Amino acid sequence: MDERSGKITMKGNPLTLVGQELKIGDTAPDVVLADNDLSPVSLSSYGGKVCIVSSVPSLDTPVCDMETRRFNEEAGALGDDVAIVTVSMDLPFAQKRWCGAAGVDKVITLSDYGDMSFGKAYGVLIKELKLLARAVFVLDRQGVVQYIQLVNEVTDEPAYQEILDAVAKLK
Repeated sequence: MDERSGKITMKGNPLTLVGQELKIGDTAPDVVLADNDLSPVSLSSYGGKVCIVSSVPSLDTPVCDMETRRFNEEAGALGDDVAIVTVSMDLPFAQKRWCGAAGVDKVITLSDYGDMSFGKAYGVLIKELKLLARAVFVLDRQGVVQYIQLVNEVTDEPAYQEILDAVAKLK
């Protein structure tokens, strides 16, 4: 398994990412994750839509909370042909509780808690923490990666406008 040291930091401390580094133009790996009711969901099930796939360390942290709420707000303006999926290592029960408490109803939350298949396939598994790095992947309707934003400092928010601009080009 590939390892990349120092690509990201947490509070200035370098961390190691595990998994294959994706590139623009790659076909997005199809992985199976757990939805809030523990049902298996394949990322390919969002094919035919432009898809924003956001990986976060944990919804129960301030930055992940702000990021996912922001994407939920943006979802209405993006329309039904754009799916927004947030993936974390949080247990599905915790994701369901968080969505209910936060009023998040347009972002789909999926859990990679089982075998960390998403983290490894997308190259965002943090070796030292067994959590996902903060990253955003924009996939076109055919499931091809068209935009990638790996947030260098885990405690920083992504550059939302860049992501929204990438989505607008695909609509």
